[in-house]
Amino acid sequence: MNDATGRLAQRGSGPSLLGLVLIVSCAHALVHVYELAFPSVEQLIAREFHLDAAAGKQAMGQLGMTWRLPFGLGALFVGWLVDRFGAKWMLVTYLAGCAATAVLAWHAPSLAILFGTMFLMGSFASIYHPAGLALISHAAPPHRRTAALGYHGILGSLGIAGAPFLATAVLGTLNWREYYLVLAVPGMVLAAVMALKLTDRHGGAATRTTASTETKADGPALSAPFFVLCMAGLFSGMVYAGLMNFLPRYLSGLALRPTWMKDEVFRNLLAAMVLLVGVPGQMLAGRLGRPGKLERQLAVIYFALVPLLVAMAFAQGGWRIVAAAAVSFVQFMNQPIYNSLIPQFVAARRRSLGYGISNTLGFGVGSLGAPLAGSITDDRLVYASLAGLALAGALVAAWLVRMRATREWEKTHRRPLCV
Repeated sequence: MNDATGRLAQRGSGPSLLGLVLIVSCAHALVHVYELAFPSVEQLIAREFHLDAAAGKQAMGQLGMTWRLPFGLGALFVGWLVDRFGAKWMLVTYLAGCAATAVLAWHAPSLAILFGTMFLMGSFASIYHPAGLALISHAAPPHRRTAALGYHGILGSLGIAGAPFLATAVLGTLNWREYYLVLAVPGMVLAAVMALKLTDRHGGAATRTTASTETKADGPALSAPFFVLCMAGLFSGMVYAGLMNFLPRYLSGLALRPTWMKDEVFRNLLAAMVLLVGVPGQMLAGRLGRPGKLERQLAVIYFALVPLLVAMAFAQGGWRIVAAAAVSFVQFMNQPIYNSLIPQFVAARRRSLGYGISNTLGFGVGSLGAPLAGSITDDRLVYASLAGLALAGALVAAWLVRMRATREWEKTHRRPLCV
């Protein structure tokens, strides 16, 4: 058992914390499998519905946004519900709903029906983050929270990479519709496991932790720094949506492809390998994240993305793989740092709402990054635009650093009132 795992399994948080993190993190992995299923097959969908290159990219950007928009916007309402009724059965609903809509995608007779199906799937998927993140953040004490969220993020990254890996395995013999049918199976299985294994004590709304570094339960529900953090998350979400929706397309057509391998299989294999590089990024951020330093660490991550996205804009041939892998490593460092900051700015009684608002802006409004990338035909302009969005997020994160420094200065230099 390594040191991080040992800390999670220590008495005080107890083995139940480690088990809770693992089962919820499996649901996290699966939500990203559902999210990345569409980018793995979007070119095949465009081909089936007889769309040419330009119209196909634009339509697939819109279809990607149709999944992502409710994925983010629904999180706000879900966060409100979880704070009142607990997480367990909402997580079960997410899993069962995504499995059912995957079956609908398999059967969709037209592009219009597929748009409706993607909207429904994104709506069910929107349940996960407010419920799962709040559940872990309440269960883990502050000094173990970043490590817990780091493991949670690692499983999420494995899910992100697992979607194109699964597509690589499936699309060699099956079509994109059958791929969605395959995806229905793990959703149904995990829904049953969670219903049986996750107790109401773990999933209840009453689970709480408190710490001196966090917003007090009797203080403001949502602080000003929280909204600044969410604004940084919005720009980051637009970058993420633009990257994820077209990553296999970005890696398509490279001369490295073996002649015996289909292009759709090879580009998904490359995308999976690139996204797998995000796992050590999650691990590093989970180990380095510390209360008091999180704002500065987040700003550094966002600033580091800017030159790497510019490199993606100009990379050619095999260098595209290198540039995309570097972006993946840094991009996924964001998750444990960002999600560990939210409990510092949101009262414990409204933490699910806080995660809901964050995901509404990051995944919902951030979904506009997909049609933005889809509307631009020149890759250099696509990734230069994403670099500009990353820079905007970095500047907002720097503002958050300044806000913290100002608060600390005021605490240090506050003079007693004269009497």
